[in-house]
Amino acid sequence: MERRTEPSAILLAGALACAVTVACLGPVRAQSSGGPLNFLDNLFTGTFAKGNATNSQAPQPAPNGGPVPWSGEDGASGHPLMTASAIREAAANFDNCIAGMWPDAARRGISQDSFQRFTTGLSPDLRIMDLLDAQPEFTKSIWDYLDILVNDNRLAKGREVLTTYKAQFDATERAYGVDRYIIAAIWGIESNYSTQIGDRNVLQSTATLACIGRRQAYFKDEFLSALEILHHGDLKPEQMRGSWAGAFGPTQFMPTAFKRYAVDADGDGRRDVVDNAADLIASTANNLKKDGWQAGQSWGYEVVVPQGFNYMLADRAKVMSLAQWEQIGVKRPNGQTFPRPTEKAYLLAPAGAQGPGFLMMQNFRVIMKYNPAEAYALAIGHFADRLRGGQPFVQAWPRDERTLSRAERLELQQLLVQRGFYQGTPDGQFGGQTREALRNFQASIGAPADGFASAEVLERLRGR
Repeated sequence: MERRTEPSAILLAGALACAVTVACLGPVRAQSSGGPLNFLDNLFTGTFAKGNATNSQAPQPAPNGGPVPWSGEDGASGHPLMTASAIREAAANFDNCIAGMWPDAARRGISQDSFQRFTTGLSPDLRIMDLLDAQPEFTKSIWDYLDILVNDNRLAKGREVLTTYKAQFDATERAYGVDRYIIAAIWGIESNYSTQIGDRNVLQSTATLACIGRRQAYFKDEFLSALEILHHGDLKPEQMRGSWAGAFGPTQFMPTAFKRYAVDADGDGRRDVVDNAADLIASTANNLKKDGWQAGQSWGYEVVVPQGFNYMLADRAKVMSLAQWEQIGVKRPNGQTFPRPTEKAYLLAPAGAQGPGFLMMQNFRVIMKYNPAEAYALAIGHFADRLRGGQPFVQAWPRDERTLSRAERLELQQLLVQRGFYQGTPDGQFGGQTREALRNFQASIGAPADGFASAEVLERLRGR
């Protein structure tokens, strides 16, 4: 998302979505950590591919429960700035790197006193280098993902939050036109209602990434933005704790996103998205509104896809009115109708022909700007519907279907290359190009061209 661009975090959320929906994104937001990392940490078992190690695994916890140290190994990306020697060299120059950013800080209006006060004593957190280049092995399907995120306990807490802060939600809906249930869903899924915000020092994390590793230019902006926040007094240093990539607060803002979207809703002179419910709710709504939220419109609808459907139409680029989708047999379950048939949507089939379909509208795309993973956006939309009193999805998921491992996803891409369907570089991460290649292969063998990476499709590619 534009808002938070935690590279690995986004990548984590995206990789999970890709693993289960064959719909991925490129590295960006962090977004795809701090925020997503908070809940994704519990959804997968991770392995870290380091250098040329033959049996790489995540660094083991430090003795006595202390901080996990840096592995001391090359990063899996192979980037020259992620070699162990480059990391050590940059770490040795950390103080000079920070001092060298003073002119840029001054141009942003940060006083020398603030710069010295907030940077004195900063030291790099090299463990972040392992996290920056982590290659997780996702083991959860989309239905397991939804089961974990949209559960009775979180729903109960969400309804409590909606009641407790009714006045703040009322004011925010009037000012921004953003559905309160979507905001409450983001709050619940990003941080389990402020209980899982993250415990890393945001200034230290962004400083580390600004001076060490392969994303220095991006994180320099985040670091300087964090300094601006502290200098202006919107937040105190102890409030700026979050993910390793710098996302903080109950709805996980990156520092640059805070600058763009944070608002002082209660007029107390501070934009406090951590401990002030009015500012938190309004700032999250402002983020969604500026990303294109359509007031009064749903995020999407569960639909029944008819037998023999042409799944080549299940594509974000193929947008039709809800009435047009109905005309070709795509309808809501149980005879329900679309409230506004002229609204436009695209079809998402996250489990292919074996599972439910969804017609996704503009607001679904807006949620994906917050976190560009289809599984995440679907969880937010469904959670919001449940909070407003809606029912679980009607259609069954193919729960007996096995989710492919990263090694199998990589093999699938390699086999698509061999057969001439895929022109990209196999990396085990599924995006639109992989989905299109997979569809073309499925069409060539007379199977439903739904782009779903099942174990059966992999076996067909293997020629067995």
